Amino acid sequence: MYTNRCSRAAFSGLFIVVVMSCLCTFALADEASRFDRLTRAGFLISDNSGQEISGKKQQQAFIPASATKLVTALLALQYWGEDHRFGTEIYFDRTASTLWLKAAGDPFLVSEEVELMADAIINLNTGSIDNIAFDVSLFDSDLIVPGATVTNNPYDAIPSAIAANFNTVYLKKEAGKIVSAEPQTPLTPFALTFAHEISGESLRINTGRKSGSAEQYFAELLTGFLENKGVTVAGRYFRGVFPVARADIVHYNSRTLGEMLQAMLKYSTNFIANQIMLTLVAEQSGEPANFENVNRFFHRELRQQFDWRDFSLYEGAGLSAKNRLTPAQLVELLVAFRRWRHLLPEVEPGIFAKTGTLTDVSTLAGYFGEGPAAKIFAIMINETVPTGYIREVALEFSAEK
Repeated sequence: MYTNRCSRAAFSGLFIVVVMSCLCTFALADEASRFDRLTRAGFLISDNSGQEISGKKQQQAFIPASATKLVTALLALQYWGEDHRFGTEIYFDRTASTLWLKAAGDPFLVSEEVELMADAIINLNTGSIDNIAFDVSLFDSDLIVPGATVTNNPYDAIPSAIAANFNTVYLKKEAGKIVSAEPQTPLTPFALTFAHEISGESLRINTGRKSGSAEQYFAELLTGFLENKGVTVAGRYFRGVFPVARADIVHYNSRTLGEMLQAMLKYSTNFIANQIMLTLVAEQSGEPANFENVNRFFHRELRQQFDWRDFSLYEGAGLSAKNRLTPAQLVELLVAFRRWRHLLPEVEPGIFAKTGTLTDVSTLAGYFGEGPAAKIFAIMINETVPTGYIREVALEFSAEK
């Protein structure tokens, strides 16, 4: 009986070990097949020169979402360079007491920058100003961004040849009163028209689709800074053609293109991305920019540089579900982007990359490591996966490859 009980105990122990071993093996196999279980997904991992190490469906086109911003960043850097600064031309017509601004598509005219512009205007000794006029001929009017939705969210802000604070206003309630949510930003009459939208303590909202809204808010903000410094402004604003060939002054943004792109890639700012693409297209074509021209520019440039044939890009931020790139194309792009890889955020320890997210779309593309020998990768998933799934895949790939 003793021997029999020991045999049964030994058998039971062995059975448990075998079962646990099978379960562990199954779990490992399940983990290893994390990516293989996906049906609408592809990836490519290469060395620093673009030579393939591992891949799956790397030549299949997927929706890139905000990884599109990598294309925008590369083209902007190639044309302008990292140290480029956007310059807004300013002229004061003394006979008509009109302050003219020639819009340059500057994507980063935040309040602090507008105040610096006001300081430069004061040095012109204008005296009182009756009118503020804008030449906004750089962009077509009433732009509609492919893929953008009609909401008041900041990520749906419409590009404009000139716009303050990414074409958004930021308000809050304080002791039952509506005030500016930023101490550096004067409260303007236009901003107050959005007061009824506030349901909580604060709200950042885009300026909407009404033609001229961006210029109106910019003019009111500039007026606020000028009046705070003792300059009287009558408050009349209009559009027109810049009346002189040579401006009195040019306000150059204190941020370089590289600094702007670093913020765009980190925070995935749609406004900055499309603003940059439209400005680049206007400069290169000599015509007012629109998204049809952006589409043609993308195709001409990327075919010339990389001989790409099967791809689609309709705007520069990644909002459009009609955009298509392959993992192989993203990796090829990142080979060309290597000298500027320091502009990418560290999304996981040792992984520097750009994310891309839409409904049923997850993309991650960048570099495993910081040095010149860092491997390059692109992971594209066009199906529903849990939050954080693609980063877990990237961490596994970075450890394995």
